Amino acid sequence: MDEKPRDPRGLPRRTAARTARLAALPLGYAGRSALGLGKRLGGRTAEQVSAEVQQRTAEQVFRTLGQLKGGAMKFGQMLSVLEAALPEESMAGYRAELTRLQDAAPPMPTAEVRRVLDEELGGAGIAWREHLVSFDGGPTAAASIGQVHRGRWRDDPADPTTERDVAVKVQYPGAGDAIASDLRQLGRLARTLAPILPGIDVRALVAELQDRMAEELDYRLEAEAQRAFAAAYRDDERYVVPDVVAGTEKVLVSEWLESTGSLATVIASGTPEERDHYGQLLVRFLFDGPERTGMLHADPHPGNFRTIPGPDGEPGRLGVLDFGAVARLPEGGLPEAMGRLLRVAGQSDLDGLEAGLRAEGFIRDKVRIDPQLLLTFLGPFVEPTLVEEFTFTREWMREQYDRLSDPRDPVAAVGLRLNLPPSYLLIHRTWLAGVGVLSQLGATAPFRAILSESLPGFAAD
Repeated sequence: MDEKPRDPRGLPRRTAARTARLAALPLGYAGRSALGLGKRLGGRTAEQVSAEVQQRTAEQVFRTLGQLKGGAMKFGQMLSVLEAALPEESMAGYRAELTRLQDAAPPMPTAEVRRVLDEELGGAGIAWREHLVSFDGGPTAAASIGQVHRGRWRDDPADPTTERDVAVKVQYPGAGDAIASDLRQLGRLARTLAPILPGIDVRALVAELQDRMAEELDYRLEAEAQRAFAAAYRDDERYVVPDVVAGTEKVLVSEWLESTGSLATVIASGTPEERDHYGQLLVRFLFDGPERTGMLHADPHPGNFRTIPGPDGEPGRLGVLDFGAVARLPEGGLPEAMGRLLRVAGQSDLDGLEAGLRAEGFIRDKVRIDPQLLLTFLGPFVEPTLVEEFTFTREWMREQYDRLSDPRDPVAAVGLRLNLPPSYLLIHRTWLAGVGVLSQLGATAPFRAILSESLPGFAAD
């Protein structure tokens, strides 16, 4: 039986209501398209009508996914990372709205926030009202699963000198149920959402979210990962990871990270220097983190990375947030075979590449693949490693995507014959998402040198 919905500014919980709003997305698109046909018959050009339909659809998509939060907004945030690969004519009307999903969402009421703090921190025996000596009732950030408030935490309630600024992340009530409902509905709507989201495999994105959302809902796991990263990067010259102050399953209190914005801000209006600087820091962190912690930060979403300028306003350190999605690597770091196979591919060693991929389980025993087509298929991963510096652009990303998704191209068929071992699933997704963000930034990076420093097996013996 459905629970009663809470305040409409919070996370809507009634399954039927959420399902109806998601189901309305393709219906709304169909209605606008029909209206657009009438306008074309009335003399408007196809380009004018298409742009108007795309823009209004984008507004509806953002409004629905953002307001529902939960799995709906998480899905939207994944789209925002992938948009660099999609056709310009299809995405022009969507880009601004999807980018907004990287940094914003409507808030839940303050009374609801305090209720969660009572249940979680109070229930864990933490007298949070004594420690949290000031608390901003309005959120400073809001996302798919929870929202963040700024406050002052006193470690020793009797000693004012132990105060520090903190970020209090509070999970939306009913987030787990809402996420499960959203993802089921989005999976059912995969085919009808295709015209709205051209080129996106909705079913595959939904399946991936379903596989990892259980871990993200438990802030205790996030706190454990964040503590490890904070210890590994303490006093680092390039990165800042806030320390964990307190936490339960649905509340996480961390030290406050002062910044001027996120990578979404740099994507929207950053200078060339900022784009290159922070893009390089992002790449280095994704490959360096596993070596230091044995874990991969598996959510390179622009909103999770914050810019911290130097004393004169120059590009400075990169702050890293949100450790809810991490890959705990069995080998204590990225697989040595990953770097070795990338190097072999860069050397065009067809026999060595095929043998190595078979040994790692990417090609099953009875599957036969043309080695040259295989090498061409891996081009998007290999190409940035062949030069001293590589510039990632939307145009390059789009070209790779078009080539690998064209059913008429024999190279595209290679992907259907490959197998992705479970141990590489989050690594593969993080690599693709990271390249997507670099392409949005338009960053130039010494990619080969970075891999030589931090990716096991890549540097020549």
